[in-house]
Amino acid sequence: MRSPAAICFEPNKPLAVKEIQVAPPGHGEALVEIVASGLCHTDLTALDGVNATSVYPLIPGHEGAGRVIEVGEGVLDLKPGDHVIPLYGPECMHCRMCRSGRTNLCWTIKPTRDKGVMPNGTSRFAFGADPVHHFMGTSTLSRYTVVPEIALAKIRPDAPLEKVCLFGCGVTTGVGAALAEIREGDAVAVFGLGGIGINVVQGARLAGAKTVIGIDVTDRKNTLARAYGMTDFVNAGREGAKVVQAIRDLTDGGVDVAFECTGIVPVMRQAFDCCQPAWGTAVLLGVEPPGAELGFPPVGVRYGRSIRGSYFGGVKGRSGLGRLIDFYMEGRLDLDRQITHTLTLDEVNRGFDLMRAGESVRSVVHFE
Repeated sequence: MRSPAAICFEPNKPLAVKEIQVAPPGHGEALVEIVASGLCHTDLTALDGVNATSVYPLIPGHEGAGRVIEVGEGVLDLKPGDHVIPLYGPECMHCRMCRSGRTNLCWTIKPTRDKGVMPNGTSRFAFGADPVHHFMGTSTLSRYTVVPEIALAKIRPDAPLEKVCLFGCGVTTGVGAALAEIREGDAVAVFGLGGIGINVVQGARLAGAKTVIGIDVTDRKNTLARAYGMTDFVNAGREGAKVVQAIRDLTDGGVDVAFECTGIVPVMRQAFDCCQPAWGTAVLLGVEPPGAELGFPPVGVRYGRSIRGSYFGGVKGRSGLGRLIDFYMEGRLDLDRQITHTLTLDEVNRGFDLMRAGESVRSVVHFE
């Protein structure tokens, strides 16, 4: 099958929109027609050459939604016509991680996914005679993509695919983490008001947080964040090194939960330092540079602070994503205001330029 796709042939070069060949789905796989795909900062790490699991050439994109066109042998729970969201974190439901009840991580296909190929070790994409690699097991910036069944969440058919594609990463990561970590009445800090941070804010509202402090280097997202539930704002560009103290002053000593959504290691330390001694928790959501290390004084942990990470907001994709989509369909979550730009595939490089400039919350590429 022929498909238009955005190909990253090498880092630090613009994406090339080309026609590729997509092979039929293999055992346990499904061919999906992508209707829309959001652009996420993690895609940018592949374009900029700082994603350790990127194998070039590759087709980026991991925040898509579409319809099943064809299924391979061994597929049990999907059929043509089903609406799905590809998952960069699968859920096989059988491995030790899935059965543990302790995590939403599933590493069943991680060894091959991180090499840019399908579970049998081959790619389903080709440009001319040469293979093109998959990215994060999803590659949603191709109109047609092939994904393992265990990495596809079947969703309700009345949810608009051009909106709910954002549940493939940013919305679920932010809202899911907030619902998992925040207690009613908590004071919360959110470092970085991009696609993930803005959804931590609206997740904090759903969770009943009393104080929600947004921290960013620009005022551009202030209006949207306040509409989503932010109560206070700290401009890190103006406050500089005084960010932690500004947060402590707003919260009588520190927040109950701080969410770090930038991937910048010094900001991670700020998130830890602004937490309330004795019980405050720093939750890391941003993707750090390869080889990065984070240091903090052990006394902070001995006195009760904690630091942990969150992957996809702690949500199990196949069994848990439907609940969040229901929230959206019931009007409890907003997607429309965070979609700041709607683009065609030919405009995909402009979308990443807007992201780099901090001028977008989410750009969405439409294939239809």
